[in-house]
Amino acid sequence: VFNAKTAELLSHHQVEIQQKFPKEGWVEQDPKEILKSVHECVERTCEKLQQLNIDITNIKAIGVSNQRETTVVWDKTTGEPLYNAIVWLDLRTQSTVERLLKRIPGKNKAFFKFRTGLPLSTYFSAVKLRWLLDNVEEIRQAVDDGRAMFGTIDSWLIWSLTGGKNGGVHCTDVTNASRTMLFNIHSLEWDPELCQFFDIPMEILPKVRSSSEIYGLMVCFLKSGALTGVPISGCLGDQSAALVGQMCFQDGQAKNTYGTGCFLLCNTGQKSVFSEHGLLTTIAYKLGRDKPVCYALEGSVAIAGAVVRWLRDNLGIVKTSQEVEKLAAEVGTSYGCYFVPAFSGLYAPYWEPSARGIICGLTQFTNKNHIAFAALEAVCFQTREILDAINKDCGIPLNQLQVDGGMTNNKVLMQLQSDILCIPVVKPSMPETTALGAAMAAGAAEGVGIWSLNPGDLTAVTCERFEPQINPEESEFRYARWKKAVMKSMGWETSEAPSNGKSE
Repeated sequence: VFNAKTAELLSHHQVEIQQKFPKEGWVEQDPKEILKSVHECVERTCEKLQQLNIDITNIKAIGVSNQRETTVVWDKTTGEPLYNAIVWLDLRTQSTVERLLKRIPGKNKAFFKFRTGLPLSTYFSAVKLRWLLDNVEEIRQAVDDGRAMFGTIDSWLIWSLTGGKNGGVHCTDVTNASRTMLFNIHSLEWDPELCQFFDIPMEILPKVRSSSEIYGLMVCFLKSGALTGVPISGCLGDQSAALVGQMCFQDGQAKNTYGTGCFLLCNTGQKSVFSEHGLLTTIAYKLGRDKPVCYALEGSVAIAGAVVRWLRDNLGIVKTSQEVEKLAAEVGTSYGCYFVPAFSGLYAPYWEPSARGIICGLTQFTNKNHIAFAALEAVCFQTREILDAINKDCGIPLNQLQVDGGMTNNKVLMQLQSDILCIPVVKPSMPETTALGAAMAAGAAEGVGIWSLNPGDLTAVTCERFEPQINPEESEFRYARWKKAVMKSMGWETSEAPSNGKSE
């Protein structure tokens, strides 16, 4: 909860959502658990506000932000999900992608780029939805019966929070729609030809709205009932929300969010710029029904914070994520060890699904501290690759990088990032910029009007700066070694792999 005049964070609560890995490369979440976590966060945040003697009837608008490509299909008559949500970095659709590529002239991944801004990849919702229609009998049946609804997580939440099966609103916003591969980013409408190509029935798709308007009213579940009737009036995919929360409203302003993955977005204003260097063209925001749409170039890295989670949960070399920073700080170098965390293939700028994670340059001297350092350095090198691509596409090199997200609390990581980019890294003292962006969109909506987005009215944010501390030659040397490691990670996986005794 934010103060609309000062953008100050008044109260918050967060819950970690369980990821399920039913098979290798599969990543799922339970849509009901996601909804329950939202209920819990709202409940607890309101309790904290009451402890601060803040009247919760002062809450005037609600914004939603979400992981973007994660795909859910549910039954509109029962309100129940028909399958777990397939998470954005899930890889099960690799064979679906290969099958679809065969139908494209020259197997060109970029065939739909000028309509969608995206290459054909396992990452986007259309292929996940295609997989669900091909593989889940309940979903096929629900589509035939006219009971099925498709959405990314924002649509599932807004529908559920505005009444669900009793009149819930089935909508999404332009930023989320632009990640499905079914949306024309110029006409701002679902594209009938793309729906035909993926063989997806258009009647299951949500209505596409701007990122800042009243979608519906909250149907309350709070014990106190205090939020009943509060408008849900902001909706932005998480990376767009962070761009808004970082106030990157000018052409050429960019931010990098360090979450599970890493996402660098550069605002290109009202013109869509198409990348020659493996970046995506995406919708940054459309802050009102009658406001212009703004675009961004985006570099997406699948594994950032997830590498720390992997060191904790899979290797067990740390008990908490914070310990990774401590281990890395103790050695201050990877001692020639390089880690390419291509657990879900490589995203930008390579789009190489056959890559797999590798740790190389190991010697008898290497220990867990070096591996922890190499893991943090990998996040920084991946960001550097994307920044290089953005600089080439935009022609104006960035002179500083604005950062946000959970991992930015790691000071070793932030200093490393500045060293590897050779430019300052600037971090707002309030890291929850994604939530702030959703709040700004909600508060600025027509009919709510409590948050001004005029540049003059935006409060300056206090920031921490990290300046480069190593010489550029050293930085270039390490970056060149990293590139060599990336080349070695490619081409591991082939779809014709023998079944190694496991049934599919």
